[in-house]
Order: sequence, then structure tokens, then C-alpha cells
Amino acid sequence: MLEKTLQEEFIKIIREELVPAMGCTEPIALAYAAARGREALGCEPERLIAKCSGNMIKNVRCVTIPNSGGMTGIAAACILGSVAGDPAAGMEVLEKVDDAGKSRAKELLERDCCSVEFLDSEIPLHFIIVMSAGNHTVEVEVRHIHTNIVSIKKDGSVIFEKAKELADKGYSTDRSGLSLEAIKTFADEVELSLVRDVYERQIRYNMDIAYEGISGNYGLGIGRVIRESYAEGIVTRMKAYASAASEARMGGCDMPVIINSGSGNQGIASSVPVIVYAREKNIPTVKLYRALIFSSLLTIYQKEFIGKLSAFCGAVSASCASAAAITYMVGGSIAQIKATIDNTLANIPGIICDGAKISCAAKIASSIDAAMMAHHLAMQDRQYAAYTGILKENAGETISCVGYIGKVGMHQTDKEIIKLMLG
Repeated sequence: MLEKTLQEEFIKIIREELVPAMGCTEPIALAYAAARGREALGCEPERLIAKCSGNMIKNVRCVTIPNSGGMTGIAAACILGSVAGDPAAGMEVLEKVDDAGKSRAKELLERDCCSVEFLDSEIPLHFIIVMSAGNHTVEVEVRHIHTNIVSIKKDGSVIFEKAKELADKGYSTDRSGLSLEAIKTFADEVELSLVRDVYERQIRYNMDIAYEGISGNYGLGIGRVIRESYAEGIVTRMKAYASAASEARMGGCDMPVIINSGSGNQGIASSVPVIVYAREKNIPTVKLYRALIFSSLLTIYQKEFIGKLSAFCGAVSASCASAAAITYMVGGSIAQIKATIDNTLANIPGIICDGAKISCAAKIASSIDAAMMAHHLAMQDRQYAAYTGILKENAGETISCVGYIGKVGMHQTDKEIIKLMLG
């Protein structure tokens, strides 16, 4: 039995992390901060400067901004947010952008009124937007998490500043109680009425964009290609719908996604495969909800070790969580759940993140394929032994080791990727 305070904290974590966002979260974060900046400035800015860390540049460069008429890039995200963004809408800041807003943003973009500067920061997710009009200037700084505005300054005076502890973490919840065993116990025991609304919305939003991706014209049409080219089967459909959802959001679809750990792709990869599997196998809705709870918290747990942005592809963590949740959903033992995690992380922990783009969809498909192979091995009680490569005695230790590699070991790799991308 999970103690009440820990159960309450897990519910808070779910509600803090599983929120809706339109499009790739990095340009949306810029648009949100710019909208908040305009609010503080009190008028449309005449000039903007976006100072961005390497990971922000990497993740904004190749994606289409939703509800923008096809715009791409840091300057476009900042201008659109400052001209037409709704600061009260959070990660759906561009939801209400109309044709007039798009036209005005395009006009300002053509005037080259926003410059982009490299921010040499050790914080992967870090940016500062400076905007001015007349004699007034506003500066908005964001660190660690997409909506974590740590300070707003107007004409050199601080008008908003977050407490240091919150500024350094970016979130208000306590993640220290997360462990594989605690997550399983919570998924088993939580009263579903306390979180049902979150998962009803997750199923609706993430499957809606998956159907849109399959039927629409985004990127390479990877979902349709997978479905038409591979043998008919449940894993084929899991890969097809999850990759199609990712490709749609990377390609500028204006439908929202329920994100996980600040990422729409992680939100998709940790939910869509579980939903498709449950529907194909006619698994009761109650079991599906509990599996989604398990998957979302396991994704968050893994990302706590890695960080929001790094050179480590988040599709691996989220797909690993999906497959472990499927093992859980079909009645697998805790040993089989651990084996699913170890079998996945023995295989594909080395997929790099070279920025947000439509090919993230292919990485999701590959990760789901590997994770489901890990699931099938685990269900036959086949598992790679401890100390095979980076595997440790238990799954929690393995997760922490992979996190260390992603956050610390691949730190220089991240710099080299950014260098190559920027030429």
C-alpha cells in the first residue's frame, strides 16, 4: 500500500506534466515567453532579440510552427507569440492566432525585426527574450522547463522573479519518491476518479492527432508507409499511429498533444502504443487507464535522470515505458516488467537527438519496435543478465545509469551535434 502523501504527490506530478501543447514544445516555449513579454511591455514590440541555448536552437530549427501559415524558426516563433499569442493559454499560446495575426507576424519577420543570438549556457533549456518599443525594454528569461519563467525585467527593474529553488528545478512537485515499485503500486491502487480526466483527455488528444497524421499530408507519410509495407499486425499498427502522430505535430499540425516531460513526442510514444494495443486486444478501459498511469510515470522517472533536453533521444525512454506498461497491462510480474525495461535499454540507449524534426517519427517507430521485442522476450522470461554492457542488478539502477550517460556522458556529444547542425 502506497502511503497517502506519496500518492497525492504522484497525482500532482501527473497533473503538472501531462498538459496540452500545440506543436513542437521549443518554438511554443519561445512564443509563450514572447507573449508574456508583450504583456509586460504593454504594446507590440518594435525590436526583439532571442538569446537561445544550443539545444533550443537545435530543436526549433527544423519544425513548422502550428497555426502560423507554415512559418519556421526562432524569429518567427518569437514574433508570432509577441504579436498574436495568448499568454494565459500556456503551451497552447498560439491556439487563437487569426489571419490578421499571421499577416502581421509575416510582415515583421520580413522586416528582420528579430535577431537570434547564441546563449552560451550549461543549462540545455535556457533562453532570454529581449523586446523593446519606444523607450521601454522588457527581458524574459526561461530556464530548465518550457514555461519556467524565472524573471521578467522592465527597463532594468525586476517585476517578476521566481524563488531560487523553483527557478532551479522548474517544477513544484517532489519527484524523489518515484521508483519502479512505487509507480506500479500507485498504478494498482490509485482511485481512478482522481486522474480519469487527465487520461480521457490524453487518449482523445493523442489518438486524434494520430488519425490526422495517418490520413493527412505531413512529412514523408511514414505512418501510411509502415501500415502498407509491413506485415499486418498489432506492432505494425502501434508503430504506424505513433509515428504518424509525431510527424503531424512536427509538420505544423495545429491539433494539441498531451505532452510528457515537456515533450509531445514523449507524450505520444508513452501513450499511443498502449492505447492501440489495448483496443486491438479488447482490454478493459480500467486496465488501460492504469497502464497509461504506469507508462506516464515511468517516462517521467526516466527523464528525471536525463533532463528535459539532451543528446539522448527521448523516444527511447517513452517507448521503453510503453512496452513496460503493456507488460504490466497483460498481467506481467514485476520481474517481467523489469526485464522489459532492461531488454530495451540493453538494445537502443544510443539513439542521438539531433533536433526536433519530422524524422523523430521514424525514431519513435524504431524505438517501439525494439521495446516490443523486449516485451515479448520478457513475457517468455528471457532477460539480458546484469552487467551485460551497462545493465545493473535492478531496473532502477539501469535507468539511472542510462540517465547519467544521457545527461553527463553525452554532454560533449550534444555540443558536437549542435556544431554540425549549425555548420
